[in-house]
Amino acid sequence: MDSMPNNTEAQLQLDLEDSCRTERAQWLINSPEPPSLWRELVGTFKGSFSSHGRKHSSSSTKGKRALSLFQGLFPILSWGRTYKASMFKNDLMAGLTLASLSIPQSIGYANIAKLDPQYGLYTSVVPPLIYALMGSSREIAIGPVAVVSMLLSAMVPSLVDPAVDPIGYTRLVFTVTFFAGTFQAIFGLFRLGFLVDFLSHAAIVGFMAGAAIVIGLQQLKGLFGLSHFTTKTDVVSVLTSVSKSVPHEWYPLNFVLGCSFLVFLLVARFIGRRNKKLFWFPAIAPLLSVVLSTLIVYLTKADKHGVKIVKHIKGGLNPSSVHQLQFNSPHVAEAAKIGLISAVVALTEAIAVGRSFASIKGYHLDGNKEMTAMGFMNLAGSLTSCYVATGSFSRTAVNFSAGCKSAVSNIVMAITVLSSLELFTRLLYYTPVAILASIILSALPGLIDINEAYNIWKVDKLDFLACVGAFLGVLFKSVEIGLLVAVTISFLKLLLHSIRPAVEQLGRLPRTDIFCEVDQYPMASRTPGLLTLGINSSLLCFANANSLRERITRLVTEDENGTEETAKDRVQILILDMTNVLNIDTSGILALEELHTNLVSQGIKLAIVNLRWQVIHKLKLSKLVEKIGAEWIFLTVAEAVDACVAYKLAISNSNF
Repeated sequence: MDSMPNNTEAQLQLDLEDSCRTERAQWLINSPEPPSLWRELVGTFKGSFSSHGRKHSSSSTKGKRALSLFQGLFPILSWGRTYKASMFKNDLMAGLTLASLSIPQSIGYANIAKLDPQYGLYTSVVPPLIYALMGSSREIAIGPVAVVSMLLSAMVPSLVDPAVDPIGYTRLVFTVTFFAGTFQAIFGLFRLGFLVDFLSHAAIVGFMAGAAIVIGLQQLKGLFGLSHFTTKTDVVSVLTSVSKSVPHEWYPLNFVLGCSFLVFLLVARFIGRRNKKLFWFPAIAPLLSVVLSTLIVYLTKADKHGVKIVKHIKGGLNPSSVHQLQFNSPHVAEAAKIGLISAVVALTEAIAVGRSFASIKGYHLDGNKEMTAMGFMNLAGSLTSCYVATGSFSRTAVNFSAGCKSAVSNIVMAITVLSSLELFTRLLYYTPVAILASIILSALPGLIDINEAYNIWKVDKLDFLACVGAFLGVLFKSVEIGLLVAVTISFLKLLLHSIRPAVEQLGRLPRTDIFCEVDQYPMASRTPGLLTLGINSSLLCFANANSLRERITRLVTEDENGTEETAKDRVQILILDMTNVLNIDTSGILALEELHTNLVSQGIKLAIVNLRWQVIHKLKLSKLVEKIGAEWIFLTVAEAVDACVAYKLAISNSNF
């Protein structure tokens, strides 16, 4: 007599669980429409300007909204209110230390870019000032860098030869800088930072190493005092040019002077690394080298004995270059292309540097705001005789070690460089070119990260292939080829993972409702008659839809050893976990329809689990939810398995 109440209670419990599952499935099926693509674009654009990404309530005044807009564009309005006089002492010392390193480096990098020395100094004035107003990094040091300088010298001379038409070459560089700033600003304002990520970390490691070697080889011209040198950047052309020129043009004094100070700079670098308190020594060593070598040449009149010197450096404030921009030039399309490449490379280096030091200080760096700041500073730079500027790793490390507290150190550095332009450029007349070469050579080891390349090899062989491709492309062909090889390999890797995403069989972990991959967790158990598969792809689209459908069909109709059996004996219900599928296109929907039709023809039910927002919306619009049946849509794998087991039992009982 007692069995009747117990059976009734059990049935009530089952009915309650079934009702709860149905209700939870309805939450999924009846979810609201996702935002349209236009709304997302507008929202991200507005978010670029809002301070800290806050939304203001309807009671907020227009004045507060305007303030938020300006604080978003000019972070100095936010942190400037809390800036204390005690912080200025640290920023002053950091800025002065930074300037002592920036002055000789800027002259050297201008030489790499095939520009007159003053343009490197100009680039260390206006861009840092603009960045201090608009940038969000406290440590990053702005100015010319070796890689971007080499990129310009490798690509722009193919349009205008600096030896034949130096004025036309300089104007084209300003135009390239304008386009670079424009692209960077667009990337930031429209939150298109993902475009920069096409240059993967591995590709950047290889590219930087290759560029460092090429830049180093090009410094042989200054180190040997050569007058005739190739305009190409590949290692074969450079070494061939050196071997042909050295026997006829080599002046030993250039080499002795350059190597002597190179040893001094490397020793200073070693001391600074061994003793952190002496961080200032390697920072001022380049300026000290310039001063000492200039005195030596002046006092000994070494320039009369073959030592090549810088000679005249034009001083004074940054002159306007608005009228020099060449938008009507036949090379404007090529200038835009070079500007885009320069923009991506400069942003990649700057954001990597900024985020590295921000993580040490424990704050977040907004990549989109950084791009906006970089864009506007290069736009302003193109109008004031500057070329493409970005964040320098070596100078940022000095800025950080010097104890900078904010972007004020960039302001101090810019003012110091400007003062030098006004007062001290005449004193640099006798500076030997070999010293500039040695300063650049001493900074290059920081661009070659062998340990990181080894780590990439250990972790991901395809990433290492992109790294090696970029390295060899830059080294033996050109900057463009190196970047193209790296991006191509990265795209192929992405395409490979997209076309052949994993379809994993899932099982329940013992004593849990957790379902995991059976291959990774051998203790996970399968439910007889059910096949639970998980799709490990964020996008079900034209590139992988048919491949996924065929693989799922094959798993349904074949056992683990690949021998075919009848589908009914092996699988009665297929549960498809689509948790990882974030979006789907029409090809993906068609593949699901074909899969469902094929399963139905074999008497197999299809259950789908955890459809994401965009996916469930599109499946409802295509009527596929109706074809499958809303009762076969579930929120979790555990609920789907329990419901399918109950369905199997009901079918079995009805047969009896």
